[in-house]
Amino acid sequence: MATLTKKRKAAESKFNAAKSYTIPEASKIVKEITFTKFDASVDLAIRLGVDPRKANQMVRGTVTLPHGTGKTMRVLALVTPDKEQEAKQAGADFVGLDEFVEKIKGGWTDIDVIITMPSVMGKVGALGRILGPRGLMPNPKTGTVTMDVAKAVQDAKGGKIDFKVDKSGIIHASVGKVSFDAQKISENAQELMQTIMKLKPSSAKGAYVRSVTMSSTMSPGIQIDTKLFS
Repeated sequence: MATLTKKRKAAESKFNAAKSYTIPEASKIVKEITFTKFDASVDLAIRLGVDPRKANQMVRGTVTLPHGTGKTMRVLALVTPDKEQEAKQAGADFVGLDEFVEKIKGGWTDIDVIITMPSVMGKVGALGRILGPRGLMPNPKTGTVTMDVAKAVQDAKGGKIDFKVDKSGIIHASVGKVSFDAQKISENAQELMQTIMKLKPSSAKGAYVRSVTMSSTMSPGIQIDTKLFS
């Protein structure tokens, strides 16, 4: 435990926790304050001035990060037989329908994204209790319920992420890995923030972006200046 405290102190000595930074500055600092042996994720936590209980203030969307997430996305395509070849060629890791529906009913969720088609949503919808809490439920708004299965699979493999505001009004999203150079982390984070800014609900009152924090899996959080987004 002492070594962890030492590492924490070393991390906190490299930046001022009371200060707000620009995204490029924070992207450099996060690399300097991460001491994990594994390639940690770099995440943004964005607190928005919205009330997610109101349907017209639910902020959700998708963004294709210019440099991807650094994570290998495991994609399941739940499709009819005529679409199986298309899904496989596009790079889906698992392709099928009934057998995977049964596997998921049995508790299997070893995947990151599910792509499906409107015609089989009846079967997929029945899995809502399992998929919903894990953020795996396909949704037409995020492009994961579509007839263009190949494009959806390629997008998921190529760094497209979906995000939505949680019950506390916070969006959590990964913008890369600590092994990325600072510029790539910065460009991914800026792409995410620009997308979130475009989704501001007209009914939201007061400041839209209340706080933005960048951190890696085990690092302290670095405050980002919200004036950059006003």
